[in-house]
Amino acid sequence: MKKRTVTVALALSLAVLVGGAAIAAMKRIPIHDIKVGFIYIGPVGDGGYTYMHDQGRTYMHEHNPDLPKSVIVENVPEGPDAARVTETLVRRGANVIFGNSFGYMDFMLDVANRYPEVYFMHCSGYKTAPNMGTYFGRMYQPRYLSGMVAGAMTKSNVLGYVAAQPIPEVIRGINAFTLGARSVNPKVTVKVIWLFSWFDPGKEKEAAKALIDAGADVIGMHADSGAAPQACEEAGAYVIGYNNDMSQFAPTKHLTAPIWNWGAVYDYTVKQVSEGVWQPDQIWWGLKENMVGLAPFNEAVPKSLIETVESRKKAIIAGEWDVFWGPIWDQKGELKVKDNEKMTDGEMLGMDWFVEGVEASIPK
Repeated sequence: MKKRTVTVALALSLAVLVGGAAIAAMKRIPIHDIKVGFIYIGPVGDGGYTYMHDQGRTYMHEHNPDLPKSVIVENVPEGPDAARVTETLVRRGANVIFGNSFGYMDFMLDVANRYPEVYFMHCSGYKTAPNMGTYFGRMYQPRYLSGMVAGAMTKSNVLGYVAAQPIPEVIRGINAFTLGARSVNPKVTVKVIWLFSWFDPGKEKEAAKALIDAGADVIGMHADSGAAPQACEEAGAYVIGYNNDMSQFAPTKHLTAPIWNWGAVYDYTVKQVSEGVWQPDQIWWGLKENMVGLAPFNEAVPKSLIETVESRKKAIIAGEWDVFWGPIWDQKGELKVKDNEKMTDGEMLGMDWFVEGVEASIPK
């Protein structure tokens, strides 16, 4: 769904050049004439990924009261159906369309090329056109901060991680989580179970249970439902949620969660279109832009730990430090990022290795 490959760095450069060449062709649309369509990979009621996108849609309307009611299409699988749904939205009058899954990319691009007067925004992809941009967030930043909480709260020094797909986006999150945990507790190790799925509540719950059985007393996650937090609540293990505040699924065991504010992009985009200044940018915003953040802390989290986390958060926002600044070693003991050096965006977007402390392999 949100897959990124090692071709991203080159694709980003090419897309920016191509996109910047013809933006003059896009016309301003008054806010009261903008008709927005959303294509969702899952159900709004998933309690996670799609739910937060829809919260972002609500945020967009709250901040643009003259914007007409938007249209959503849920449960659209990655593949040809994405093209069909996108085309249908255009024919129904949508002139700004958002697609929230990586696998929509080529299909949206095809439709965008056929409707140059319509604005398209694709979540997590790397291909652009004069009328199609991309958007995503630096989720690795709050992943690191949540890892600090997990590393300080564990008693067994074993953390678990319910992981969706073995792709750079997820690998980057696991690494950030591990680096954060080991920054406060160098003894921590992280075990990973792959789901090979983005949304499968049954698998998510069983994976969490298996990790707890393997000794993990704090579980992190990159999955779209609240099933893993439910399993942790039932088993008495702490959990770091994802996408939104998942304390509703684990009232006593939810420590915090890296969360999305998709509304920041949705609001920004319709304003850019209405002002006639939209460009096919490749948005990758972080804590500074309020695209990502942390859910409230469980009352069990010590105040001193919260202060430490907030201090590190301020450093990231100020640009004084970021997660993948060296020195960083991989799980084989090889120095991957030297002291006083930092990974480029391209390197982060194509990440295909685990940091020291992760006890798992990356499937081919």
